[in-house]
Amino acid sequence: MSRQVQITFDAHDPLALSSFWRDALGYVHPGPPGVEVPEGADPLAAWAEFLERVGVPPQERDARSAIEDPEGRGPRIFFQRVPEEKAGKNRVHLDVRVAPGLRGEERMAALEAECDRLVALGAKRGRRHEPEPPLAAGHIVLTDPEGNEFCLD
Repeated sequence: MSRQVQITFDAHDPLALSSFWRDALGYVHPGPPGVEVPEGADPLAAWAEFLERVGVPPQERDARSAIEDPEGRGPRIFFQRVPEEKAGKNRVHLDVRVAPGLRGEERMAALEAECDRLVALGAKRGRRHEPEPPLAAGHIVLTDPEGNEFCLD
């Protein structure tokens, strides 16, 4: 039997980090439980109203956030506030697949274009790894706004 996976990020600012990854992946913030968010309405505003209505203290309202694939194919990603700093390199990271099937310069140009877009959203560029056929097609390492490593693949 297969299982569903949720990826969880520890964060200092769950809302800001979830917004970065929402825009990076083309995901959406889901609405609160039992609340129908009309098309075009801001689900984050719906969450603010919901949390106030159910009595969540103001200092706890930004302690969590989540994003989901609007097509339902990718995993849900959850963000939770933690007090400690990031201590080292991630042992697990995301590979954002933006150039499947592309090879050589065409692939690297696609990765560079996506890298530029993500840097404009708040990512920091790390290293570029050149293609080394037959096993390595090339990739770019970046970090998200809180320093979590990920790769453009």
